[in-house]
Amino acid sequence: MPEIANAFHRAGIAYRCINGLLGMNTTPEISATDENTANRPEAKRAWKEIGEWVQAAEVKAALSYCRFGFLGNNYSGMLDLYSDFTMIQAQMGAHVELLEMCDLDRMMQAVTEEEIEEKRKEIGEFFLISDDVSADPLAKKPSKEQLDWSAKVAAAQECLVKEYHLDGLAYYYHGSKDGEYEKLQSGFIVGHSLLTAKGIPCAGEGDLKTCLAMKICDILGKGGSFCEIVVTDYEEGTILLGHDGPFHLAIAQGRPLLRGLGVYHGKQGTGVSVEAKVRAGAITTLGCTQTADGRLKFIITEAEAVNAPIMTIGNTQTHVRFRKDPDSYMDEWFAEAPTHHFAMSVGHNGRLFEKTADLLGIRSVTLDR
Repeated sequence: MPEIANAFHRAGIAYRCINGLLGMNTTPEISATDENTANRPEAKRAWKEIGEWVQAAEVKAALSYCRFGFLGNNYSGMLDLYSDFTMIQAQMGAHVELLEMCDLDRMMQAVTEEEIEEKRKEIGEFFLISDDVSADPLAKKPSKEQLDWSAKVAAAQECLVKEYHLDGLAYYYHGSKDGEYEKLQSGFIVGHSLLTAKGIPCAGEGDLKTCLAMKICDILGKGGSFCEIVVTDYEEGTILLGHDGPFHLAIAQGRPLLRGLGVYHGKQGTGVSVEAKVRAGAITTLGCTQTADGRLKFIITEAEAVNAPIMTIGNTQTHVRFRKDPDSYMDEWFAEAPTHHFAMSVGHNGRLFEKTADLLGIRSVTLDR
């Protein structure tokens, strides 16, 4: 190995080395020792490392063929979310397709009643429908009109994804009060949650970097739900992580709930939102930020999702307990200049994300070890 490592280094060829045992199940006749080593920890560790490198290589290969849509614009004033599209394409190899609300509106005009009915059925299979009891007086049982509109918009969203061959979508549209596009965006969350569950991650507020993080989690089969800090629970010693949607349904604790919001939280308009939490157990957050020199950077943290009560306000929320207390963890986190969004994945995937960053040529930092 030193012979190869030295030669590769001098030739400018990147290399990675794994030490351990092959983990054979039989001993060849020519062998003078017992080579049945499959159950030895050195073999299990080596093959785990090999598997993670193979998965990381799969991410690099998949991203080079990915097409991310950017629909509308960023949430105005969220400077951390603004992205350099050329930077994304140059560093990730993925294509960014710029889309307009009129593209989606064109799909809306063309969807059939059969496609809408199919979405109604899909919504009924995926979600529970809330009643009028909630912690937010503006969060009510979704009306039939709201659900029908969400189904129609969801059908149009799927048509948009198919027409432009999208593998992910970052979106946001403010809209003028009572404008047609404001009404259109009011139906976004349900359909984008359905798409996220099908491997087409959708990130709100125009957050392309977090859409990229969600896609990486999804390629690896670890979920990838759109999150930010909701609130700190000092009694539980947890931080609630979530958003008003979209949500990765494949990693939910039970069936997600749909609530009708009289006013979207921090946004213009009204519509249906998703209330859910990620199932209890090991989780890893993957944040994708941008440094001052124009390079992407991953921020990784392993933690535990806790099955504790959440606020019934129509948002996704998950209690997460980190190894440090909430304040100490956030001190460490904010020092890395993150964006305020990130993807939540199931399982402890820190080393897997580190390997992915390595193959992509992206700097990564793992917190709270």
